[in-house]
Amino acid sequence: MVHNQVTAIIDFFYQPFKKWVPLQTFRYASCGGANTLLGFLLYTFSYKFLFKERVFSLGFYAFKPHIASLIFSFLINFPVGFLLMKYVVFVDSTIRGRIQLFRYFFVFVSNLFINYLLLKLLVEYLHFNAILSQIISTVVVITTSYLLQRHFSFKVEDTSVD
Repeated sequence: MVHNQVTAIIDFFYQPFKKWVPLQTFRYASCGGANTLLGFLLYTFSYKFLFKERVFSLGFYAFKPHIASLIFSFLINFPVGFLLMKYVVFVDSTIRGRIQLFRYFFVFVSNLFINYLLLKLLVEYLHFNAILSQIISTVVVITTSYLLQRHFSFKVEDTSVD
């Protein structure tokens, strides 16, 4: 299966980092980084070539090109990210798949909101540089996301009996 091949490739590159980073964290960073890059590429492609920097109209509603691109990117990025987290990173989770999916969606949307709020605060109120603000926001969102995914979306439930 594809997820076994992805896991084998990531684990191959893990060897030099073995002393400093736990395997699950390395897999998370690899999958999350790849999914972030995929999202950026999808957004850029759709903004420039699919929507051609123009308003996209459905007839009953029109989307500005950056919003249409964000939606397009989300529609692909979300399921790819979920599958990577479920089948490569958090394989030991004992939670049912549909519950994982719901929780992953909740965390995904929460992270979008956190990113939005941090950018608004840092750029518009504290007058930080936009690129620096995005870097700070990304670090906060990635850290929060990992903790929420590990301890909420894909947690391993304790099945031991006292």
